[in-house]
Amino acid sequence: MTQLPSVASLTVLRNAPPAQSVRRPFVGFGDPWFSVQQAAEALNQGGGQAMIQPPAGGGTVALRGMRLTLRSIPKTETVNSAQLGMLPRLPETAGELQEVALALKADPKADVFLGERASLQIVKTMKLDDRRVVMFATHGLVPDDLDGLDEPALALSAPQVVHSGGNGLLTMTAIFGLKLNADWVVLSACNTAAGNGAGAEAVSGLGLAFFYAGTRAVLVSNWPVETTSARALTTDLFQREAADPGLTRAEALRRAELDLIDGPGAVVDGRTLFSYAHPIFWAPFSLVGDGGRS
Repeated sequence: MTQLPSVASLTVLRNAPPAQSVRRPFVGFGDPWFSVQQAAEALNQGGGQAMIQPPAGGGTVALRGMRLTLRSIPKTETVNSAQLGMLPRLPETAGELQEVALALKADPKADVFLGERASLQIVKTMKLDDRRVVMFATHGLVPDDLDGLDEPALALSAPQVVHSGGNGLLTMTAIFGLKLNADWVVLSACNTAAGNGAGAEAVSGLGLAFFYAGTRAVLVSNWPVETTSARALTTDLFQREAADPGLTRAEALRRAELDLIDGPGAVVDGRTLFSYAHPIFWAPFSLVGDGGRS
């Protein structure tokens, strides 16, 4: 299934200039450091290195959006400030990005930006219109999640960590200013399909912003995603697409979802703790834009 912001947008997509054949396969941003303390802890643990990270362990269901809900919203009920540094780090997203990079035959060291390098400044200044797939694996925020946030945004590394200006938030307005020429933008985060204000259509937020920035399709989420199943789905999606260039984007997503449903689920120490057949694991992702071949 494919969603479109409007019927007319399909005509616009199909009449878009053909993609350049010399594009690089992938660029990904993830595991941002939201505070100086997180950066110090990550460096002490050897974080930020371009190496495949193991899946989130312990059998714990780690809902990216629910982490935000549980840790931030209760605090904002009794205090006057909710800042970027209150967001929990998502170290497991590093492995997700690196596995997608390998599936697309990209270089995890050169094409995956983690920790301090997952910054607003790098995203806004680097050349992105020569990448076929652009991926963000972080927290997706909706208006009022943080102080002064009045539009959807993706959380990147804090300015205090990267020693630069800005607020560490890739907002919808900033995304409109990006120049892309991508077949896919993947937002492996939570609530990235959220609308731009009350009463707005779901894809009028981050997804639509990337669509107009120059991508043919956007993979967004409609509710908080469980981190291990999300990682399995996105990596399987691009492994399938790489193995079969004739496969459409919509069909690749459908097959990845079916494989997640029929798969072993969450396995710890050889034992299945729970199945991924429930829609909470596979159904949050929606394809917006052109679901045809890349």
